Amino acid sequence: MTRPEAREEALAALYAAEATAGPPDIDGLSARGARLVTAVWQRRADLDAAIAARAHGWRVERMPTVDRTILRIGAYELLETDLPVGIAVSEAVELAKRYSTARSGAFVNGVLGTMAREAAETRPTT
Repeated sequence: MTRPEAREEALAALYAAEATAGPPDIDGLSARGARLVTAVWQRRADLDAAIAARAHGWRVERMPTVDRTILRIGAYELLETDLPVGIAVSEAVELAKRYSTARSGAFVNGVLGTMAREAAETRPTT
């Protein structure tokens, strides 16, 4: 399964978990999708704090569920993996454009773009 397909799988599982207020069901997911779901779910409080610090004027709990879920996945990939920043941001934006509102792509891009710039500023130079 490709990374974008696993990300879509993760989005569906995490969205369902939010809707049912329970843990995500990873049965039937690809190994890559299940790893992503598990990691994002376990780190959601830290990811929400990182998102909230950059989503000016928006409380995380008031964001549309799909946007919040996409932002969590994108923030996880930015902060916790070695996925190139541009890919993490652009693929999250594509998910937002495909599965949320017309404005969601720009919103996701703004939040994750700010997160990416801040992360780049704090990395030591060699």
